[in-house]
Amino acid sequence: MRHRVIDVNDVVVRFAGDSGDGMQLTGSLFANTSAIYGNELSTFPDYPAEIRAPHDTVSGVSGFQVHIGNSDVNTPGDYCDLLVVMNPAALMANARWCKRNAMIIADADAFTEAAIRRAGFKTDDPFTELKVDDRTLIVVPITTLTEESLKETGMDIKSVHKCKNMFTLGMACFIYDRPLDYTLNYIEGKFGTKHPEMVAPNQKVLRDGYNYAANLQMVADTYHIAPANLKKGLYRNITGNQATAWGLMAAAEKSGLQLFCGSYPITPATAILEELAIYKSLGVKTMQCEDEISGICTAIGASYAGSLAVTTTSGPGLSLKSEALGLAVMTELPLVVVDVQRAGPSTGIPTKTEQTDLDQALYGRNGECPLPVIAAHSPAHCFDAAFNAAKIALEHMTPVLLLSEGFLGNGSEPWLIPSMSEYPEIKPPFAKALPADGKFKPFERDPETLVPRWALPGQKGFEHRVGGLEKNHDGVLSSDPANHQLMVEERAAKVQKIADFIPELRVDGPESGDLLVVGWGGTLGHILSAVNELRAEGRTVSQAHFDYIFPVPRNTGEVFGRFGKILVCELNCGQFANYLRTLFPQADIIKCNKVQGQPFLVSELKDAITEAL
Repeated sequence: MRHRVIDVNDVVVRFAGDSGDGMQLTGSLFANTSAIYGNELSTFPDYPAEIRAPHDTVSGVSGFQVHIGNSDVNTPGDYCDLLVVMNPAALMANARWCKRNAMIIADADAFTEAAIRRAGFKTDDPFTELKVDDRTLIVVPITTLTEESLKETGMDIKSVHKCKNMFTLGMACFIYDRPLDYTLNYIEGKFGTKHPEMVAPNQKVLRDGYNYAANLQMVADTYHIAPANLKKGLYRNITGNQATAWGLMAAAEKSGLQLFCGSYPITPATAILEELAIYKSLGVKTMQCEDEISGICTAIGASYAGSLAVTTTSGPGLSLKSEALGLAVMTELPLVVVDVQRAGPSTGIPTKTEQTDLDQALYGRNGECPLPVIAAHSPAHCFDAAFNAAKIALEHMTPVLLLSEGFLGNGSEPWLIPSMSEYPEIKPPFAKALPADGKFKPFERDPETLVPRWALPGQKGFEHRVGGLEKNHDGVLSSDPANHQLMVEERAAKVQKIADFIPELRVDGPESGDLLVVGWGGTLGHILSAVNELRAEGRTVSQAHFDYIFPVPRNTGEVFGRFGKILVCELNCGQFANYLRTLFPQADIIKCNKVQGQPFLVSELKDAITEAL
């Protein structure tokens, strides 16, 4: 059989196995190799929800999907061209994501009778039972081959089995014409200092997997995905949580302030705290607190002292922070609260993604307590979203809620590293001079922005009282009813005026028509893909995406008025659609919702848009 190398525009590869099989690392290395090669990409790590699920069960399956291409890649892909499964449970959980012409690589050694039963199969032939026996099946003894590869190393059998993911990575790299250089260097860097004895075995088994696939008659063809025509510059592959941390550090640099993060570890936001903790050399201070309440309260204290203050969390933690958030609103101190949303309520499905915290972000505090809410729309955009959240917080003296999602925080894409000269200065409204009468009034406001001045502890003549009790403009405690209404209305008007400082809503496509497809947050890539595919089929569709949730862009009502219907697509039961209906009751707003702990499929959105049209 003559071997062919086929040029393709894009491929989707999904790695799946038990939580100890190293699938997250395998997928990350495949993605990073492709990023260095110059491909566009989008990734979707899919972690099991249970910490220690029983071995060989579907609930313990860990997956990583990566979509690579030679042009724009907006999503991790609906269905995969190659599925790698390390046990029967991984096949059971992931077979439905295979394309009709997909390849499946499976470790034959793992398909024992006991493992097949634990995965929930009723027959002894899982491939036929799942109706994927018509795919290209590459069922080979990966465990045995790994043992054979490393039999001369003297490694114990447990350590040998930990290397079998490198064997499968080598096979995938051969099939999709991926160079091994990056992974070989990664192994050297990871083990070279502390565990040098692990370098050569891992590199050997990677090469052996590559060579085994090269000699395997079942792999008739291999595929080449050319580098994308990217804008010139320095790129790196970045996750949303990394980008969030770096955006906050960039804002600290632009404002001239020290960055402080007080947080309690919680899935899927913990990586932001971990990333920030690396950069002590840049003046970043981090504090791992004993609970969510102390996390936000330490951040409020740092803000009072003059730092760019941040706290990070997910939905359950945001619930616990709500009282202290009210304190930050009342004291009018800058604060960035990052909520990396996950499937709830309560503990819910903590490793899965959703957009179900929007109502909580908008309304989840006691009293009249408005604060700005913005959302990131892609892993790389998390950098700009974090920077903008900090800029708004510091320049408008308010806490800001930044909504990310597990899909964004854990996912990755290539990021063109920007020059900081492209980003604006951040100018906090520090109190510098006393008024003519020598009396500092802490809640006297700028007539244009309604923003009070920020007086730091230790400034002579600027002493004032802070706390959760209502005060008047002079900073004196007041329970006067008229004063309370005045202060409530001023705080709300200050936040509403932020609309004058954010971009207007932009329409992609015709400026008017029958249908405008609307989304917010991490749905952008899937919506764009669906809209672009429908346009290629001859349909006329317009699209607009909200990065700023509260306040909404000033021209939103005017944009909505130019379309017959507004289709709002979101990963909840319709929270943003309901919110928009309260703001624009004249608009015909319809919903497209999904609450499964998974992102939209492009095909689902195409069906919803077609039905709306």
